[in-house]
Amino acid sequence: MNDGGGRQFGPLGTALVIIPTYNEAENIKSIVGRVRASVPEAHVLVADDNSPDGTGKLADELASADDQVQVLHRQGKEGLGAAYLAGFRWGLEHGYGVLVEMDADGSHQPEELPRLLTALKGSDLVLGSRWVPGGRVVNWPKSREFLSRGGSTYSRLLLDVPIRDVTGGFRAFRRETLEGLGLGEVSSQGYCFQVDLARRAVRAGYHVVEVPITFVERELGDSKMSRDIVVEALWRVTAWGVGERVGRVIGRKQP
Repeated sequence: MNDGGGRQFGPLGTALVIIPTYNEAENIKSIVGRVRASVPEAHVLVADDNSPDGTGKLADELASADDQVQVLHRQGKEGLGAAYLAGFRWGLEHGYGVLVEMDADGSHQPEELPRLLTALKGSDLVLGSRWVPGGRVVNWPKSREFLSRGGSTYSRLLLDVPIRDVTGGFRAFRRETLEGLGLGEVSSQGYCFQVDLARRAVRAGYHVVEVPITFVERELGDSKMSRDIVVEALWRVTAWGVGERVGRVIGRKQP
């Protein structure tokens, strides 16, 4: 993994924690409260995909009581990638120096966010990793762990990216990193979106760091994992890997 090359990194600036939501009424108040308690100087953006369970209304109530909480209301459910891209655009337009990805269901523990932000002081992108020493998962069935580990291993080997947890979604980006990733070309959704951004960061030569986290399976609400998400990730990663290998042969770079 790129070691930073002795670079001097600038100050981070204000962090914006982007929390995409769809039917997370049972979790949104708790997760926003924990973020605000763990990193009081950070701001929060709830990107709600018009949740039918009223998550957006609850987020509006939080925002009305706290100037550091904002809500981005989207027209409907378009997938994790689209929600994050909309949140990134909003954050960049509003001048934030750090943009953080975090799930709404409590699987990413806000209490670990300071560790990611500390590591970002000397890097371009920090990944919260389940599969580096010190990282772990809690309350996962073996089948889910096998799927996640297998997906990361498959992606790492096929795409030649030296990242142990390439599918993880607890991440902190410097704004300059996002601006250099070609977000306008990103069309992947689901957990494949995470693979896409990771491979783009490595290929662009950014200094990427993994820090261990404890991933806790959600206790409330329903998981958004589906067969379609897994299938999309499999075919996109395969297509990228094959495309890059063919590109090396003919001397053309893959987007």
